[in-house]
Amino acid sequence: MTTPPGPAPRVVIADDQELVRTGFRLILTARGIDVVGEAGDGAEAVAAVRRLRPDVVLMDIRMPAMDGLEAARRILAQAPGCRVIMLTTFDLDQYVYAALAAGASGFLLKDVTPAHLAAAVRLVDTGDALLAPSITRRLVERFAPSAPRTGSGLATQAVHRDLAALTPREREVLTLMGRGLSNTELARELTLSEATVKTHVARIFAKLTLRDRAQAVVLAYETGLVSPGESADTAKPWG
Repeated sequence: MTTPPGPAPRVVIADDQELVRTGFRLILTARGIDVVGEAGDGAEAVAAVRRLRPDVVLMDIRMPAMDGLEAARRILAQAPGCRVIMLTTFDLDQYVYAALAAGASGFLLKDVTPAHLAAAVRLVDTGDALLAPSITRRLVERFAPSAPRTGSGLATQAVHRDLAALTPREREVLTLMGRGLSNTELARELTLSEATVKTHVARIFAKLTLRDRAQAVVLAYETGLVSPGESADTAKPWG
């Protein structure tokens, strides 16, 4: 994954383990990324975002007082311009799935390499999704078919989006995004220019109130545009 150019993002790290926070802070600051605050639980994370207005939050899922999923929901509702990356020990985690549907821009395993961590923070700060189909596809395929639609803490927002607003071409683009295709691959598959593909993607996001490709993948599965197994041959390392 390449590191996008641009000014360094401002980051808040939320994890109940001080050693993890310290390690991540040292890694990011050594690579020119400004860590403006830390939080030991979800409630502290929400307060820190409200006070510090960071660009990106690294958010542990399992924390006391308020878990990372609820904290992410509150942060994204109050600060829609903020990007949240979920931190987890397990790649197939139902709470990561729910966080992606709620608007998180992706997730990282806690054993991430220093270079990957810094590149991921810069990537989501540009507005892209941290979407690794090698993990994300398995995650979505495991939980999307059985994800509760209502009445549960794991119920997601994405399923309520109305696909009727999309044109046939936009539905086709969304389906292929759900299978893990990048803009370059979409252009090749549909015999379109990348500029045209980007226009379609932007319109899909606007019509369905999607933040990025992570939510688009979740939506494609939850609405049945993509079925488990369909993306296995086409997904690439990064969207």
